[in-house]
Amino acid sequence: MRLLRTIAVTFAQYSRIPVPVFEWDQQDMVYSMSAFPLVGAVIGLLNTGVFMLCCGFSVPAAAAALLMTAVPVIVTGGFHIDGFMDVSDALSSYADREEKLRILKDPHIGAFAVIRLALLGLIYIASVIIIASYGSTSRQLTDPGAIIVMTSSAGFVLSRCLSAYSVLTFRSAKNEGMLYYEASSAGKGRKANLACVSVWAIAACIFMISMDPAAGIIVILTCSCVFVWYRHLSYSRFGGITGDTSGWLVTVCETAVMAATAVYIVIIQQ
Repeated sequence: MRLLRTIAVTFAQYSRIPVPVFEWDQQDMVYSMSAFPLVGAVIGLLNTGVFMLCCGFSVPAAAAALLMTAVPVIVTGGFHIDGFMDVSDALSSYADREEKLRILKDPHIGAFAVIRLALLGLIYIASVIIIASYGSTSRQLTDPGAIIVMTSSAGFVLSRCLSAYSVLTFRSAKNEGMLYYEASSAGKGRKANLACVSVWAIAACIFMISMDPAAGIIVILTCSCVFVWYRHLSYSRFGGITGDTSGWLVTVCETAVMAATAVYIVIIQQ
């Protein structure tokens, strides 16, 4: 029962998928990070499902790509994208650390947040169009195009594993807020959370490499590079991580995965 409550709490926080309504207690939050990658697994499965349906009905690659782009936004409600925009505003301010943290809490968005999101969105959509075009003739999951889609879709799991790992191990920039509360709660089950997140991450990596070794390694290296940069950025600009920076990580990591996969496809088609 506790496991089901934990999963329900995690999906209620990080997705728009309907879950049973009940009164939460702190114990329900202790292992929420362990279930966080499961949200990515659902997104990945839906992403692959939409792709195969589009192939089955011969939907143009551009339209399929737009539908695949909509999947993570619909499932999550754009929760992580909001964090990306807040961080974009703060980074564009060139203000001191305290002012940057204040900007993160500001509910308004600035021009630079819109510009950066538009740029990121264009990169994401262009990358998914390349991926969808490569697999547009796929009719079964063993086709090369479908394999590439499944490999890149596993990035949704890995990005959330890295986000969960950062919450469990990185210092918080503030002694308040949603992330601080979650980190404090999850810290009570830190070893179990880290073990579970590690299993998720290893499973995602094994899956990607088994699907397509070259593409899998590229996705793993891409996520690793983004993660290292995220730690440097968070510590140097904010003094630690926040809920918004965690959203930034997920958004940038998933975009980088799609872009790296698209580059790989262009190279192998030469």
